[in-house]
Amino acid sequence: MSSIGVVNFSSTPHSVELREVERPIAGDDDVIVQVEAVSVCGSDLHQWTGSQSWPVNYPVVLGHEFGGHIVEHGKNVLNWHEGDRVVSETAAVVDMSSPMSRSGRYNLDPNRKGFGYGVNGAMTRYVKVPQRLLHSIPTSVSFEHAAMTEPSSVAYSAVIAPGKIKPGDRIVVMGPGPIGILCAAMARLAGAQVAVVGLERDRQRLQAALTYGCEIIIGDATDWALAVDGLGADGVVDAAGVSASLKSALSLVRPAGWISKVGWGPQPLDFSLDPLVQKNVTLQGTFSHNWPMWERVLRLLEIGTLDLTPVLGGVYPIEQWQVAFEKMHSGEILKSILKPV
Repeated sequence: MSSIGVVNFSSTPHSVELREVERPIAGDDDVIVQVEAVSVCGSDLHQWTGSQSWPVNYPVVLGHEFGGHIVEHGKNVLNWHEGDRVVSETAAVVDMSSPMSRSGRYNLDPNRKGFGYGVNGAMTRYVKVPQRLLHSIPTSVSFEHAAMTEPSSVAYSAVIAPGKIKPGDRIVVMGPGPIGILCAAMARLAGAQVAVVGLERDRQRLQAALTYGCEIIIGDATDWALAVDGLGADGVVDAAGVSASLKSALSLVRPAGWISKVGWGPQPLDFSLDPLVQKNVTLQGTFSHNWPMWERVLRLLEIGTLDLTPVLGGVYPIEQWQVAFEKMHSGEILKSILKPV
């Protein structure tokens, strides 16, 4: 049995097309998920444009943010059943005996390979998922919103999990893409005042930040950061996709403040890091997520504390994958959802 899928077949820019994809076969510890909704990630766009900075196992089905029903399971799968509504984490291949995995930080295992670049992802009808990655979707949560659990967990990991944010903090979020907006939403849930910073071309996407109770800034956020006592923001979330944004973050953060860098930027640094030392700033890189973060995010979705409606820009049949990609790439919308058939 086969179905169509969105396949990245080469490193050459725009080497993505619809192809027939065979239904995978479940291993003893796997389930087969019938995908009901798959969210488009910025990394999917990077592979589409050939601008990614990670190795890709071509050809590969794109998509790592998804939810669906279990339709088959292997003989060792005991706690999941056909018909269960599930979402999946992204660490499709890890060494569970590695020190990182054994400490619960399998997302940092050097051997990690994810859906959509290391193994086939979910922009097709069926995807094979190890049972260790599964989480139940609460009955009150739609598949479309469930498919955005993964980027929400990235934001949770960047903003909440480090444990530095406190109610009343003033936080600057740089970069109004999906991750930046979700980081802002998480900071608001923690009781912070939040300003989201973007460029003139980001004005439309910045509107989503208003719905979360944030202030929006086009250009320089210095005045907002210094407004209270002239020292700077308590924390800065760098969700921009360029290395140079770290320089701005260092100028906006107050002494003894913190910076959480979640945005990827392959460009080399061309500025001094002395302000990091002089201001005694805590700089933390943040990558991916793990099981308890997913459970927290799903709970937030279940009780309605986290509403993803402002982030969801459009739902498209999988045949319109290019429209969905282009609308995100242009900044017209924050998130596209594809519906495989």
